[in-house]
Amino acid sequence: MLQDTGFTGIRIGDAVDTFGGAAGEAKVRGFEVFGYAFLARRAVNPPEKQPRPQAAIRGTLAGLSAAD
Repeated sequence: MLQDTGFTGIRIGDAVDTFGGAAGEAKVRGFEVFGYAFLARRAVNPPEKQPRPQAAIRGTLAGLSAAD
C-alpha cells in the first residue's frame, strides 16, 4: 500500500503488542492486534503530481498574440 501511494525506502519494524499491559488486555487477546512502526519517504512533488510540460507550454502560448 505504501508503494502504491508513491513512498520509497520503506522499512517496517517488528510487531508490537499494542494492548500489552492495558486494562482489558485479556478481552482483546483473541483479535491478535499488533502495531508496526514504519519509515518511508515520499518525494515533495511525486512525478504523478507534477504539471505536465504540454500544459505549461500551452499556457505560455495562449498568452501570445499574432503581434508578438
